[in-house]
Amino acid sequence: MKIAVVALGKIGLPLAVQFASKGHDVVGVDINADFVDLVNKGIEPFPGEARLQKKLSELVPSGRLRATTDYADAIPGADAVVLVVPLFVDKDAKPDFGWMDVATRSLAEHLTPGTLVSYETTLPVGTTRNRWKPLLEEVSGLTEGKDFHLVFSPERVLTGRVFEDLRKYPKLVGGLSDEGAKQATNFYNAVLDFDERPDLARENGVWDLGSAEASELAKLAETTYRDVNIGLANQFARFAGQSGIDIYAVIQATNSQPFSHIHQPGIAVGGHCIPVYPRLYLWNDPDATIVRAAREANAGMPEYTIGLLEGAHGDVSGARVVVLGAAYRGEVKETAFSGVFAAVDALSARGATVLVHDPLYTDEELTKLGFAPYHYGEPIDAAVVQADHHEYRTLSAGQLPGIRTFVDGRRVSSAEQWPGVTYRVIGKPTA
Repeated sequence: MKIAVVALGKIGLPLAVQFASKGHDVVGVDINADFVDLVNKGIEPFPGEARLQKKLSELVPSGRLRATTDYADAIPGADAVVLVVPLFVDKDAKPDFGWMDVATRSLAEHLTPGTLVSYETTLPVGTTRNRWKPLLEEVSGLTEGKDFHLVFSPERVLTGRVFEDLRKYPKLVGGLSDEGAKQATNFYNAVLDFDERPDLARENGVWDLGSAEASELAKLAETTYRDVNIGLANQFARFAGQSGIDIYAVIQATNSQPFSHIHQPGIAVGGHCIPVYPRLYLWNDPDATIVRAAREANAGMPEYTIGLLEGAHGDVSGARVVVLGAAYRGEVKETAFSGVFAAVDALSARGATVLVHDPLYTDEELTKLGFAPYHYGEPIDAAVVQADHHEYRTLSAGQLPGIRTFVDGRRVSSAEQWPGVTYRVIGKPTA
C-alpha cells in the first residue's frame, strides 16, 4: 500500500516507521522542515523512543519511508492517510482545533477517490462525524462513504515504548459506515502485529467498536478512568496521612483481591493525556460531577504537596528549595501539564527561592522554561521530588548539602536514606 502519515511527532513518526516496516511505502508529512530533513537523513528528530533510530536507519535507505512538507506530494493516490496532528487545548483544556483544521483542509485539497482516512488524535465524541466529515467533503468535493471512507482509531501508546504498545493493545476502530470500518480493519491488520493476550475476553487485534463515536468515547473513557482512579487514590492518601495510616500498605491490601485496582497517589498528574482527556470528556458531558471532582483533586496536589513541605520545614520564606524534576514523568523529556509549574508557583507564592533540577534538561533548557537551574553540591534548605527519574532513587543528602527537609512527591526514596533530614511522603503518617 501507499500510506501517508500526517504529523511526524512522537506518535506519528513511530507509526510511519511501523507501517513501513511491514513492507508498505510510507510518506510522512510535517510542517517542520527540520524534522523532515532529519527523517530523510535517517536520523531520529527527538530522543527517547526505543528502537526508533535503528528502524529509521534501515527503512529510509531502503526507500520504504520518506518525509515531506508538501501534502501534494504525499496525499494523492494514497490507499490510506493516518492523521496524528496534535489537538491543542487552553489552560482549562478546552479544545482548540486550529492546527487540526488546517491539516484537514490541506489533506482534503489533495484527497483522491479510494482513500481511507483515519484520525488517531484523541477527540471529543462526535468530532469525526460532525467536524471532519463535512470539512473533508466541502474542500475535496468528494463524498464520504462513496468516494472515500473516514474512521476514528485512537492511538493507545506511551512515548518511549510505542512499538511495544502497538503490539500489546487491541487497535480500536470506529467508522461512519460498515464498509469504512471493514476497510479500516483490513488496513490495520496489514500494518500491525499483535501479541497473544490470553487475559483478554476476545483475541488481541483490530476491534471494530461499531461507530466512530464509540471509538472516540473508548479513548476518553480509558484515560478518564485513570484520572478518576488517581484522584481517588490522592483523596485516600490525604486522609490517611492525617489519620496516621500508611496508604501504601492499604492500597497493597485492597488490591490483593481482583475487584480493587487503586492507583498510586502523587504530587501531580501530567502529560498530554490524563490531565487533558477528562476535560475533553467534560466538554461533551459537563454534568459529569465525578470526572470534574477528580480533575480538581488532582490539579490541587502540587499545592497540597508544598503544604506538606511547609508543615514539615516551617516557614519557607527565603529558603532555597529545589524541585527535582521538570518532566511530567520519569525518563520522559516532556513538560506538558507537568506538576513542576504549579509546584514552583506554590513555592514562589510562599517567598521561597526556587530552583529546578532535571537530568534530562540542560541549564539553557530549564532557563527557557522559566526556571533557575540547580546543580548537585549547591547549598539547599529543602527538596521536593516532582518526577520519578531513576537517579532520584539513589539521591543522598551529600548531593544536597545543607538540606533539612525532603518531600518525596513520587515515593522514590525512603526515610532511611535521609538520616537527620525530615522526610515526608504523600499518604504516610509523620514520624
